[in-house]
Amino acid sequence: MDMIENLDLLDCPLCQGPALLEEEEGWCVYVTCLDCGCHTAEVPYKNAEERIVAMKRAASTWNMGKVIPMSPGE
Repeated sequence: MDMIENLDLLDCPLCQGPALLEEEEGWCVYVTCLDCGCHTAEVPYKNAEERIVAMKRAASTWNMGKVIPMSPGE
């Protein structure tokens, strides 16, 4: 079972939309809102063990409400 399936993500802290954990070509993960597009900072990793830690960190950051809004000028 993949680690992504075991993470609980709260709804978006800005718009209450659904959240999705995304991975960028094997070097970082972040959480984004499917409705408004806000997201967490990218959490980099170098190997499989760091990938799991990065996923947990991105999910925790999202669930704390620390997001980057997608507004004009961002």
